[in-house]
Amino acid sequence: QVQLVESGGGLVQAGGSLRLSCAASGRTFSRYAMYWFRQAPGKEREFVAAISWNGGNTYYKDSVKGRFSISRDNAKNTVNLQMNSLKPEDTAVYYCAADFSFRATSTRADYWGQGTQVTVSS
Repeated sequence: QVQLVESGGGLVQAGGSLRLSCAASGRTFSRYAMYWFRQAPGKEREFVAAISWNGGNTYYKDSVKGRFSISRDNAKNTVNLQMNSLKPEDTAVYYCAADFSFRATSTRADYWGQGTQVTVSS
C-alpha cells in the first residue's frame, strides 16, 4: 500500500518557478515508477512527466520539455517536479501517481495523490 501527498502548488506569475513535491509512504516505494499528471479546468487529465523506479529514465510531455524536471529520492520517499518558465497554460491541478508496472495513464494508476493547485497568471 502506497499513500501519496502533494505539496508546493500556488500562484505564480508567468515566467516564474514552482517546485512540487510528493511524499510517499510504504516500504516498497522504491520499486514504483512515479508520475505527474495535471488537469486544467474543463479539460481532461493529461500526462506531464514520469520517472522510472531507479531514476534512470525520465519522460515528459512535449510542451514542458526543457522547462520541467522530474526527480526522485528513494531514501526520502519523495518525487519532485521542478517547474521553470511557467506559462498560463500550465495552470492546472497537478497529481502525483505511482505505478508498479510503469503503465500508468491519465485515468489508471496504482495510486494517486489528492492533487495540488498551480495557477500561473499573465
